[in-house]
Amino acid sequence: MYDKDNVFYKILQGEIPSKKIYEDDNVLAFYDINPMYKVHALVISKKLCVDFDDFVLNATPTETSNFFQAVSKVAELLNIKQSGYRVLSNIGKNANQIVKHFHVHILGGEQLRD
Repeated sequence: MYDKDNVFYKILQGEIPSKKIYEDDNVLAFYDINPMYKVHALVISKKLCVDFDDFVLNATPTETSNFFQAVSKVAELLNIKQSGYRVLSNIGKNANQIVKHFHVHILGGEQLRD
């Protein structure tokens, strides 16, 4: 069950500011406020889904394709496509998913730890 009382929903509603990288009809990408690496961005779906599994089960094929094309576009905008980057999605409690809104982290800009 999606709970609208989460920080990403509030960012989408304009209630909390973010440092935008990219936005279209389906996604919003912005810099993480507590970066783990030199480059740490978040790409969030505008579809109200709790996690990756919820998104895959409920998004249309077009929404799914658009989301992952946007992830690639954001990596390009961040100038990390040539050097390499990581896309990460935490799903559920054991994976330490903090915000219950589907999102991915884009990490890069340096040699990443395992």
